[in-house]
Amino acid sequence: MRRVVITGVGLVSVLGVSREQIANALYNGISGIVADPQRLEHGFHSPLTGHIDGFDCARHLNRKQRKSMPDFAIQAHAATLDALDQGGLAPEDLRSERCGLVFGNDSTVQSVVDQQAALLEAGSTSGMGSGHVFRCMNSTITMNLNVLLGNTGPSWTVSAACASGAYAIGQAADQIRLGRLDRVVCGAAQEVNWPSVCSFDGLGAFSARTPAEAASRPFDKGRDGLVPSGGAAALLLEDYDTARSRNACILAEVLGFGCSADGETLSVPSRTGLARAMRMALTEGGLSAADVDIVNAHATSTPQGDAAEAANLRAVFGADCPDVMALKSLTGHELWMSGASQVAYAVIMAQAGFTAATIN
Repeated sequence: MRRVVITGVGLVSVLGVSREQIANALYNGISGIVADPQRLEHGFHSPLTGHIDGFDCARHLNRKQRKSMPDFAIQAHAATLDALDQGGLAPEDLRSERCGLVFGNDSTVQSVVDQQAALLEAGSTSGMGSGHVFRCMNSTITMNLNVLLGNTGPSWTVSAACASGAYAIGQAADQIRLGRLDRVVCGAAQEVNWPSVCSFDGLGAFSARTPAEAASRPFDKGRDGLVPSGGAAALLLEDYDTARSRNACILAEVLGFGCSADGETLSVPSRTGLARAMRMALTEGGLSAADVDIVNAHATSTPQGDAAEAANLRAVFGADCPDVMALKSLTGHELWMSGASQVAYAVIMAQAGFTAATIN
């Protein structure tokens, strides 16, 4: 089996739109969560949301390029370019059958809302414009990136709810490990808007705590729900020998990946499923629980979810569990993006030599 390394990461995040901004927010405990009064006007119980500041889709791509892209796909393109740049590559370097794209995504709600509005305004489907169909497809990120980057290798979208980004990394790594591909850009994105999360609010899943920056409280006794968030994350994965042959700076190595389904309920997490996935990852990586120095927890700040995660961590690591960091205290829950973004954040912190505190 071939070794898989990470040579670049890029993010458009509520913590910043550059690695430097994000590192500063992680180091200093600067929250990316705000209160949005518009959500209360639309009947939400909670106004809280992650907020991306400093990224203008209209400045990143021209109108023609944006025609078929929702905002989060544009953000994914920006994150991809940043990851390639850090890795010392250009889009032209992906134009090979030995390179691929794998991104996670599980919704295009705002695009569907916009499509319905366009139909009502036009009075006929023939007057809606051609871009809507591509904005509404779950594969909108990868199909648009293929065109913008000129990718001719394999490309697909992973749809696995909040695990989408993690699955994208795991599947990309497998393609390299098995010798099918030499280089893969992988990641995930999540739309940040009120229509995409209104049903979550209706379920009472969101925190109603104030002030906003104190609302997301992973593992805290007083936690009362998650804070929705989003953006985009991209990682450049390469075969170790391929990276070494071009003198690339190796940021991290993907040693193992594990996944499992609870097989019980749709929304209540299992107290055994996560432990199975962690053990699979450790086994694939040739590691034991004692080899782990720190855990980057999912920890969404929900009463049931965090309790289940803590039980699973204890099942794997025992009473001597390593330190646990819960980045969603800073970012909120980035949903489909979170599995990829938390790996990207971890790479940024490892390169800078620190781990972020859980701020609440």
